[in-house]
Amino acid sequence: MDVSGAVAEGFEPVREAFVRNFEMLGDRGAAVTVYRDGHKVVDLWGGTRDVDGAAGDAPWEQGTAQIVRSATKGVAAAALLLLHQRGRLDLDAPVGTYWPQYKAAGKERTLVRHLLAHRAGVPVLDRPLTPAEAADPDLGAAAVAAQAPAWEPGTDHGYHAQTYSWLTGELVRRVTGRTVGEWVADEMAGPVGADLWLGLPRTQHARVGRVGQVDGPAPTGALKTRPKPAVTAAYADPASLTRRAFAAITPLPDENDPAYRAAVLPASNGIATADGLARFYASLIGEVEGGTRLLRPETVELARGEQSSGPDRVLVVNTRFGLGYMLHGPASPLLSPTSFGHPGRGGALGLADPESGIALGYVTNGFRTSVTADPRAQALLRAVRTALAAGR
Repeated sequence: MDVSGAVAEGFEPVREAFVRNFEMLGDRGAAVTVYRDGHKVVDLWGGTRDVDGAAGDAPWEQGTAQIVRSATKGVAAAALLLLHQRGRLDLDAPVGTYWPQYKAAGKERTLVRHLLAHRAGVPVLDRPLTPAEAADPDLGAAAVAAQAPAWEPGTDHGYHAQTYSWLTGELVRRVTGRTVGEWVADEMAGPVGADLWLGLPRTQHARVGRVGQVDGPAPTGALKTRPKPAVTAAYADPASLTRRAFAAITPLPDENDPAYRAAVLPASNGIATADGLARFYASLIGEVEGGTRLLRPETVELARGEQSSGPDRVLVVNTRFGLGYMLHGPASPLLSPTSFGHPGRGGALGLADPESGIALGYVTNGFRTSVTADPRAQALLRAVRTALAAGR
């Protein structure tokens, strides 16, 4: 496999794992970037830009970007945390303080932190939105504001796979008067210098490759996982919270459609380069070369403080969440117990680890059936751990 880019001395295991992802785990086009203490130590890319060859076999380049699905949620969470850090958003205030229409159907006591920690109780919509409706922030906000919760807000947790878009996006809009995409561009991605967008500008369309589903060889050994019967049943049952949560937008959008990429859906359609995603996370935990730091240490501690833990009503496995971020655990193994981040269903991963100073971004054009622990991303994390252990 012809892989481009570079790794710093000691991080050679990451290159080896990245090559094996193509040779053994079915990657078609992908990139991984790692920062340590704000400095880039891994920057690798390879394969083809388009997963299906629709535009020929153009190679993946250093600046190739891809949709990162739910890895976008970590960016949306940082937008709200930054507002809190600046004194404009109280995490312990009722959502209705900023968004009066949300005080309906039993949601009056929902707190801002409940939205971030997947405790709001509105992972589903009684009437799913079409892709065109979902792209309209007014319609999306009205739908979740009117929705009755599936459980009493704040008492339990369940992954808000799609509705997280309108919950977080509307709060940003109510507080700032800007869309979450504008806020991210102006206050986060721009100052940090990260190639990262919520709502892809027309000027960036040519950088984004086509994505699609791929089937890799069945993992073995440490990579092998077997879905629990309850999980399989939940995904198969149209009436389950699991199926309904992922189907809050029906039919599923075409992720290669320019109109979908231009929409602002912070639960699912952020677009980034691997460097953009890694650089964003690096800026959360420290100063990043050529950029700035976004979150103060006390805000990082808020972000990664456990808010939800145990059986997830939607994912039907035990999950752990901080304020908008998945935390290290069996459902979503991260770099270490101090890590926080977010995977994208079927591939992408972004995370930061304050203890080691590591920030990582992995993006791919080939999505697999995994939800939170893609074997390719896990192989890269193991390689980073190996590099860190060898350097001690």
